[in-house]
Amino acid sequence: MSCVDRRYDFVYFFDVVDGNPNGDPDAANMPRIDAETGIGLVTDVCIKRKVRNYVYITRNEGPGYGIFVKEKAVLNNFIDEAREQEEVKARKTEGEMVEAARNWMCRKYYDVRAFGAVMSTGKNAGQVRGPIQLTFARSLEPIVALEHSITRMAVATEAEAKEQSGGNRTMGRKYTVPYGLYRAYGFVSAHLAAQTGFSKDDLDLFWEALQVMFEHDRSAARGLMSARALIVFEHETALGNKPAHELFERVTWERTTEGPARSFSDYALFLDGNPITSPLNFVSVK
Repeated sequence: MSCVDRRYDFVYFFDVVDGNPNGDPDAANMPRIDAETGIGLVTDVCIKRKVRNYVYITRNEGPGYGIFVKEKAVLNNFIDEAREQEEVKARKTEGEMVEAARNWMCRKYYDVRAFGAVMSTGKNAGQVRGPIQLTFARSLEPIVALEHSITRMAVATEAEAKEQSGGNRTMGRKYTVPYGLYRAYGFVSAHLAAQTGFSKDDLDLFWEALQVMFEHDRSAARGLMSARALIVFEHETALGNKPAHELFERVTWERTTEGPARSFSDYALFLDGNPITSPLNFVSVK
């Protein structure tokens, strides 16, 4: 499979209804918010996690589609496995062995060759800078974080039953965003793709994941999350034809209603002034 040979820049829109798209563990798991503006945030790590999960369930860790960073994984075990490969141990110097282990990890794990990884915590398989990089996603307008009390009828212990004999069944809090439309920016480097072996098939899988990954990541906490639009700017060369910020400025939005936004229909998205009606849009950059 041939590696990605040209640069890509993309804009990604997704929304949430009555859910928490990305809780902040430093703030009691409240939705992440820019404190100065009230704009909602979703980290790049959160988006990558959903891509990893989609690749995991659709490729079932087949050859070349393993996932390095996954739940309850012991990363050093994977790194040590790479160093135990015959093709690695056959190298003469430590530097050559690290390089060989690094290449083996790139071939085996999709997320390593896509997003990169630090693999020097065990027997050392080096570091990888991935060709796909993402910004934080920001909501188009300030969001409101609502707090809800959660109650239950049952109790876990006899002691708890006595404590709650008065009828207080509160067991916790839940935070939601009534509605938020988020926009993230991303970049694909052909030069880094050549270093990790990131192929065109890998890139197609990434575009696929962005479009449908929310359909396989449902939970009560996240409410209704949906991918709304992906605009991909495809350059003619590895270096690219134009700066990314000039391309991103071609994608605009406006409100179509007054008052608080509560659905995607409250917004309109545009590319070069024309309405965006398709979930996937490829634009050639010359």
